[in-house]
Amino acid sequence: MKKVYLDNASTTPLYPEVIVEMTKILTEDYGNPSSTHSLGRNAKSILELSRKSIAKQLNATAAEIIFTSCGTEANNWILRSAVKDLKVTRIITSKIEHHAVLHTAMALQNEYGIQVDFVNIKSDGEVDLTHLVELLSEEKKTLVSLMHVNNETGTILDLGRVSQICKEHDVLFHSDTVQSIGKTEINLQQTPIDFIVASAHKFHGPKGVGFAFVRKNSGLQPLFFGGEQEKGQRPGTEALHQIAGMAKALALSYTNLDQDRNYISDLKTYLKERLKTDFPDSKFNGENTFYNIVNVTLPFTADKTSMIVFSLDMKGIAVSRGSACQSGSIRPSHVLAEMLTQEDLKKPSLRISLSHFNTKEDIDLLIEGLKSI
Repeated sequence: MKKVYLDNASTTPLYPEVIVEMTKILTEDYGNPSSTHSLGRNAKSILELSRKSIAKQLNATAAEIIFTSCGTEANNWILRSAVKDLKVTRIITSKIEHHAVLHTAMALQNEYGIQVDFVNIKSDGEVDLTHLVELLSEEKKTLVSLMHVNNETGTILDLGRVSQICKEHDVLFHSDTVQSIGKTEINLQQTPIDFIVASAHKFHGPKGVGFAFVRKNSGLQPLFFGGEQEKGQRPGTEALHQIAGMAKALALSYTNLDQDRNYISDLKTYLKERLKTDFPDSKFNGENTFYNIVNVTLPFTADKTSMIVFSLDMKGIAVSRGSACQSGSIRPSHVLAEMLTQEDLKKPSLRISLSHFNTKEDIDLLIEGLKSI
């Protein structure tokens, strides 16, 4: 049975070149980057070359890239330090953020008594920028935290416009860019954003490693203590093989970006056409959506809804009903709850996310699997 993987917003298969790079470091370059002997110095060189490579892809400086274990850690660090160290007293976010941001903001409200305001979400899943401007009329030390590409619907935030709004109102801007880094250009010299985050496994790199971009002179302080690694901002011996693998994956992603984006966009068009042909009453959630994500509500009865992902899995087809971080939950998606009617929430909504490793045959097998259900 052919395995069909259509859950690339959850995680992605590694580039073969990344596996080669990581294997070399695990077997040959195993020194600790903090050690002063030759093995340590060689490891330190690999670490800093990886940092420079990542910074170059985003038009940032190497000093502004801090390695973390993942995007979730980076989000927590930035929000917590903004409140604790930068004296932020209000966070403006949305109810469709990843829980790494949403739950952290609510925890900070409980712990520090800060004000948390939610910007309105339109029925198409887009952030209401007019309401954002209205919220910013209240003068407080504020951090705006809005994700670039929604991980469930693929709805796109105008990063440049929001950055400019925040700059005009003299507030800090943080964006969870986990779904967009490696899949679209972000020029950090041209975009006045203060903080972004990434996870390597979203762009065909290894799991367990990510990074934060922290604009220089931000004043952010470490989340925990124990060493001088990462300029004292993120202590602990660096996972060199994972960091080098991440840098390799990001470089490959941007080298092949135009070709991959065109190919995946064509696959998405084909997928939507097949869904509308075979399931005419399907509804696509979100209008201005990213080129690799389709979120669709299917016209299935309630008895089919609860087992749809399991039924597809039995046919070798991997898709998701929402964020992988909450895929075991029986509650409806908190993102779709902001967009859909109660009636549509009872129907199955699938997140189908593509990569350049996918083919039209994969989509045909998905459609046949859905038809058999």
